[in-house]
Amino acid sequence: MIALTTNDVTQFLYSSTNFLTLPFERNFQGMPYVEWSLNNWSIPIISLVLYLLCITLGKNIMTNMKPYDLSMALAAWNGLLCLFSFIGMCRTVPHLIANVLSQPYEQTVCSSPTDSWGNGPTGLWVMLFIFSKIPELIDTVFIVLRKKPLIFLHWYHHITVLLFCWSAYSSRAGSGLYFVAMNFTVHAMMYGYYCLQALKLCPKSFPAHLITISQIAQMFVGTGVCISAWYFKLAGISCSNDYQNLTAGAIMYGSYLYLFCEFALKRYGRSGKKVSKKIE
Repeated sequence: MIALTTNDVTQFLYSSTNFLTLPFERNFQGMPYVEWSLNNWSIPIISLVLYLLCITLGKNIMTNMKPYDLSMALAAWNGLLCLFSFIGMCRTVPHLIANVLSQPYEQTVCSSPTDSWGNGPTGLWVMLFIFSKIPELIDTVFIVLRKKPLIFLHWYHHITVLLFCWSAYSSRAGSGLYFVAMNFTVHAMMYGYYCLQALKLCPKSFPAHLITISQIAQMFVGTGVCISAWYFKLAGISCSNDYQNLTAGAIMYGSYLYLFCEFALKRYGRSGKKVSKKIE
């Protein structure tokens, strides 16, 4: 029986991010896109202005109209996001785990992406993750057109995630891989579930509460990562994270933690039975 060492596991995880990669993934260099995002803040701002107009005007327009079904379009959209998230998970999670196994925690949070995970397949999929937060706003279009309840957590989450991710990427946040890997993982499961729901293929026995639990766990970890990176900077340790971004991240993840816990209590109640509202 061959005994595997931590170094063997780490090397396997690092190499697995290159599994079935295409040349443009292997040759990806992140800095031009970081600089582009830093110089193009108008793009997320304009996107969010249009998003808010869609919510307000769209709901008013749909008031006297019948809801659209859009089941197949919704299934295709969720299936596409599930596939995208799954590939992103495969490109980022192994790299993060390898970092955790081979480096001190401080280094996994504070190392500059340029020197760590910002290039190659992992860097490419982090970049795609950041920019994907704009097309993900289409989630809300489906809710408006289908005249489903649009809860505060849904649109608040979309707005703040886009702003935070754009800020983190443009400021080269060393803690960013934690957020990206976690979100890809949760979204792969969440959008897959929504796809099956839209197709009416999801078994009634499927434990949907596991998705909510994974979201809450993500908020716990995200808040902790932000606070720890903030501590490292205050302690005078060299740490590639921006104070403003870390403060915004801690507030954002903290508010998500509260809102997702509140959502879970309302959705499942003390009896554990599911109620009708859900995050789409």
